[in-house]
Amino acid sequence: MAKDNPFIVGKYLAPEYFCDREEETAFLRKQMQNGRNVALISPRRLGKTGLIHHFFNQADVKEQFYTFFIDIYATSSLTELVYMLGKAIFEQLKPRRTVWQERFLQVVSSLRVGFKLDTATGNPTFDIGLGDIQKPETTLGEIFRYLEEADRPCIIAIDEFQQVASYAERNTEALLRTYIQQCRQTLFIFSGSTRHLMTQMFNSPSKPFYQSAMGMTLLPLDRTVYASFARQQFGKGGRMLADGVAEQVYDNTEGYTWFMQMLMNELYSLTPQGSTCTPELIPNALTNIIQAQDGLYRELMAHLSIKQRQLLQAIAREGKVSGITSSAFMHRHHLPSASSVQSAARPLLEDDIITQTNGTYRLYDFFLSQWLRTVY
Repeated sequence: MAKDNPFIVGKYLAPEYFCDREEETAFLRKQMQNGRNVALISPRRLGKTGLIHHFFNQADVKEQFYTFFIDIYATSSLTELVYMLGKAIFEQLKPRRTVWQERFLQVVSSLRVGFKLDTATGNPTFDIGLGDIQKPETTLGEIFRYLEEADRPCIIAIDEFQQVASYAERNTEALLRTYIQQCRQTLFIFSGSTRHLMTQMFNSPSKPFYQSAMGMTLLPLDRTVYASFARQQFGKGGRMLADGVAEQVYDNTEGYTWFMQMLMNELYSLTPQGSTCTPELIPNALTNIIQAQDGLYRELMAHLSIKQRQLLQAIAREGKVSGITSSAFMHRHHLPSASSVQSAARPLLEDDIITQTNGTYRLYDFFLSQWLRTVY
């Protein structure tokens, strides 16, 4: 299906709109074909979810495996995880009308109350609420047993997997590990964006998932490869992309896929068919994006303390900061004390408003950073 704008943001549509990741796709294929689980660690907005969907979309993968994807970022309990997993499996099976679909209703008996027949079509529907899952451990065991009985291997991708470490049920990691160890033909991609939590879960000897998966770190796309992709996408739409534009976009966003795609999407929309997109359009595109986000950003700032706002503005002015408690940094931005900076930074890190990599801090949202420089 052709799209007016080929720079897709926030979802996976088709291979022609997806840039590269050939080596990463091949790595996932090799691990799955050899029966190895994968722990995929990447900062948010770098494209890990798109990579998983792209891998699932490969012809040989679709032929060899059943694939399921759930994002548990917003979950806070085992019950919610079980609900999302059961729903994802059933919804994918729904159009197939196979024996395997019918078997789902038999094996996952604890959810049977939630399956209804649509009076118009006669098809079964998943009509269940979180409150209907009375014993999540039992239902989870039934789901895993069902997957193991499938007529081909299954791959379950669980995005933002680090969330299970904060579930109310303290034994969730151990419980999941116990079930997963028993799987013979069900494989897992554990995807997470909080590096220190994911690393601890899979590399710490005291953790249930210690050495249970092959590690995979996602890095930014190659600059030259993305620039070539961008020029091709412009060309397909009857437009030209001047030399240096894609490279400047890449540098401005440090190669973070979501932000690059958003900026290129806006640049494409500003370039009439038959015309050339030049570097002079980049400030216009950036202004349009941050203006569209202005209301959201103001709402965000309204919910922060004054110390948090001061710290955000200071980091935004410098782009990247090594040592936010250094006397030089605090003096430049009139920050009161190291303890107040630390207390302000803690919730900002927890909420992913700022990120820290190897001691260097920056705002997670590149557009928010630009907005702060111009508005505050």
